[in-house]
Amino acid sequence: MSVNHYENFPVASLLLPARLRPAVKIIYAFARSADDIADEGDASPEQRLRQLAEYEHELDCIEKNTSSESQLFKALASVIREYKLPLQPFRDLLSAFKQDVVTTRYADFPGLLDYCARSANPVGTLMLHLYGEASQENLRDSDAICSALQLINFWQDVAIDWQKQRIYLPLDDLSRFGITEQQIASGMQNEDWRNMMRFELARARNLMLSGSTLATRLPGRLGWELRLVVQGGLRILEKIEAADFNVFQRRPKLGKADWLKLAWRAKKM
Repeated sequence: MSVNHYENFPVASLLLPARLRPAVKIIYAFARSADDIADEGDASPEQRLRQLAEYEHELDCIEKNTSSESQLFKALASVIREYKLPLQPFRDLLSAFKQDVVTTRYADFPGLLDYCARSANPVGTLMLHLYGEASQENLRDSDAICSALQLINFWQDVAIDWQKQRIYLPLDDLSRFGITEQQIASGMQNEDWRNMMRFELARARNLMLSGSTLATRLPGRLGWELRLVVQGGLRILEKIEAADFNVFQRRPKLGKADWLKLAWRAKKM
């Protein structure tokens, strides 16, 4: 899910009910615009943090039911009221974006999962609330799926993130497998690299599978949407493995030929 401008928001999905599309587009606009503040352009870290603080202030105004001059936040306030959405997922997203501005390395896997809990999990939480399916069990499994998607995105984007001077592979794992930052910079692959990536992919796959029963538990279009999301994430892992864990020369991604396979696998879940 950070998914590079929140690609996992189903804003254009044919499976998304028409009644929910306006609300999802507004939530997506919030997430994408805040993500752009953190990542895009030439603003200084201080300027980025100030702009994100303005977003936090707008959420405070929504909570206090005071008016805003921003068309985006006027629309967002309307969606939050209509669907009785919690504000915490929006605050969590902003917390993750602020972290993006100041944090470029993660010491260990728990620290990375904490980031995922705020950068990715809120997307699933909000979608469940929009559909009226936000039970404790559903939220737990959604968190697992969303965090897994975020991890998969990190593993496929190692080279892209390095260009931004970011490393999401936990530093203690790099040390454990004997991988240096210079090796990532040069795109050098050896058996140590493959062993580490095999380990990280297994983590993401296990996390995804631990939450995957949510896709078969949810009814109708939402269930089918989530089945495809789960299978899409698992397919990316397969593509990384098929490339012998080489994520430097070509970013593993889904192509047209994959969609029939995903549909068949989704049906078999």
